[in-house]
Amino acid sequence: MHRGLHGRGALFDTDPPGLAPRLIGLRPYQHRSAPLEHAKELPFVVFAGARGLGKSTVLGELREAYKGHTPVALIDGEEGQFGTPPPERPPEAWSPPTHALTTIAEQLAEPVTGAGRISFPRLASGLLAVAAGGWSDRDLPRIRQEAERILLLNDSGSWLSGFAGRWVGKVVAKMIASMSGTGPVVEPIIEATLEAFSEGVSPTHLRLRKGATWYRDYPNAGGNPKLGLILLSGHFRAGGDSRSHAERHLVRALLADLDDAYAGPLQRSKRIGRPVVLIDNVQAPAGRGLMEAVLRDRAEGIADHTAFFASLRGVAHPALRNAVRRTLPEAVRNSGWAPGSSPSSRALLVSLPPLTADDTLHIVGGACREVQVPPQLPHATHRLTAGSPLGVALLAESARQNLPAAASLGALLTADLALHEDHDGRPAYQELLDRLVPGGRLDELTVLAAAHDRDSARVLAEQRLPDDFGASGVLDLEERLAREGRPANAGQFVGDPFLRALLLLRLHHLDPGHAQWRAAHRALIDHYTDVPGGAAGHDRAHYRLHHELALGEAESAIGYLRDAFPRLDPRRWLSALVFIASAPYYHPHDPDGRDFDGHDHRVPVALGHTDAGERPPDGVDAALHLRIRRLLHAVWQLTDPLVLPDPKVTERLRFELEQLSNARPAGTALLWRASRDWPADALAGRPFRIPGGSDEEGEGDE
Repeated sequence: MHRGLHGRGALFDTDPPGLAPRLIGLRPYQHRSAPLEHAKELPFVVFAGARGLGKSTVLGELREAYKGHTPVALIDGEEGQFGTPPPERPPEAWSPPTHALTTIAEQLAEPVTGAGRISFPRLASGLLAVAAGGWSDRDLPRIRQEAERILLLNDSGSWLSGFAGRWVGKVVAKMIASMSGTGPVVEPIIEATLEAFSEGVSPTHLRLRKGATWYRDYPNAGGNPKLGLILLSGHFRAGGDSRSHAERHLVRALLADLDDAYAGPLQRSKRIGRPVVLIDNVQAPAGRGLMEAVLRDRAEGIADHTAFFASLRGVAHPALRNAVRRTLPEAVRNSGWAPGSSPSSRALLVSLPPLTADDTLHIVGGACREVQVPPQLPHATHRLTAGSPLGVALLAESARQNLPAAASLGALLTADLALHEDHDGRPAYQELLDRLVPGGRLDELTVLAAAHDRDSARVLAEQRLPDDFGASGVLDLEERLAREGRPANAGQFVGDPFLRALLLLRLHHLDPGHAQWRAAHRALIDHYTDVPGGAAGHDRAHYRLHHELALGEAESAIGYLRDAFPRLDPRRWLSALVFIASAPYYHPHDPDGRDFDGHDHRVPVALGHTDAGERPPDGVDAALHLRIRRLLHAVWQLTDPLVLPDPKVTERLRFELEQLSNARPAGTALLWRASRDWPADALAGRPFRIPGGSDEEGEGDE
């Protein structure tokens, strides 16, 4: 893979063949055949997941891998051209799927190794009938432009290609001459078009006559091609289910034209592999219309031989309810796909895995060949991003541009990142959020990122967001996160740790004085202050202490952990320590976002350098108090996803936990185990595992 894609070998491998060559029958980047996994019917492959997993990158790489070797087309369903009709084009004669079909056919038509252009006579005939439904004698320039674009889909690029432009002009002239200036124009235009198709004996005329004749089998056409095209145009203008019916026939026309290009021994000998259609953001109307038409036809036995690959934002879609689901590693040798009876079972939903720590190491190293990279940076990058390809790529680029001046991940995120030579740079976290949270509601989600559940999110919405947002806005954002495939995580309103870290960083930088940051955490402190009894009271206390620590107020957390140490179950105590210390650490910066002094103020506390200035409360064990204070700040620093773990703090953490294990005989084993696991976790960029339970990682009970 010449772009250095990582973690996607199960898709692109050539020996043994990955998923793409097995479905396309052609090795990527080569004009060599590959054995087909599904020789008769193949699945409609959909790469599913949240933003940032590299789905668009995979589709782009598929285009590069097969471009010039087999017909390939790539569209983005969310691109502006598929959103609204072109100027002066009436909505009753335009739809996102039909515009997508034109764009796809233009790309598929391009010549490839060993074979010339593909023509699309069936599709051209149908698209002309649809377009005619929006024509009148008042917009002749537009008619000429639209008709020429559609008719040129029939250009085969043969020795007559120089004739194509003149021939198209004659057809358009005949169509325009058929318009009387009053009444409907669809029927006379279709009549004139069919007449023009029948006037010559060139291959172009023959193909178009054959393409138009295909519509004699349109429902209720009674074997009459003209009536079939008129019905197609009428169904399209009617909208609703009738339009979907017409669009489905246009998709079928495209695929029938493609099959024609592979018909016969001579054509098959020239064309190795199947044609490939790539649809990014298939959940958008342009993509969904195409996907549903293909799935439904395949379920009804109308076969085609086109390899479809699409990307879906999220992990579920109504049109894919019964799709076969696989992770990409599960499809490394065989997809295991077998269709059922429903249309959606004709799809294979493939989830792309996050990058591994080794992938991250190679990406950061590859981007920073000329820069000295801190040895812990790749591991810390993987911990922060959880292997998000987008996050890893942009952080690696920020490291290339900003090292050694930016010495932490937080500094790399707030440093300016220039992605294009002709554009000024801006903070990397803003670039990431623009891609991970487009389409509005970023301001609201930024505030709610501090919340832990729906109730605390409502508190923030009531106090910190406009009155018209309210509880319904909270539910809407909650639903949007789920719909876009963001993982749920008990104890956090925004379950994706990487996205939450970016949003909290933005919250801290919303204003020079960090007033909104402080106000959000104060609101949550008040929310969790009324502590009921029992286990629920302990949990609410942990949340309150977490937010106090986010404001730099550590005294209550130290007191709670100190007093709870002798009496709380050791595993629950360790869980509480990790959760409280997972508070974000954003100390004051100047109005431009720069750190006042560039120092992490937790490190000297964790190393005991400030013990002399600390006065433990009267009547408490002073040694235990200071140890808990050091330990809290050590865990706070080492679990912070925006900094590199300090090796000295790591060693101090080991020592403090060992000493605590001696002070608590009943919990010696668990505390001693943590003294071994946590330093290793910190240096490897892993979440701290809580010993003594089946879920020995993350935040334990919290």
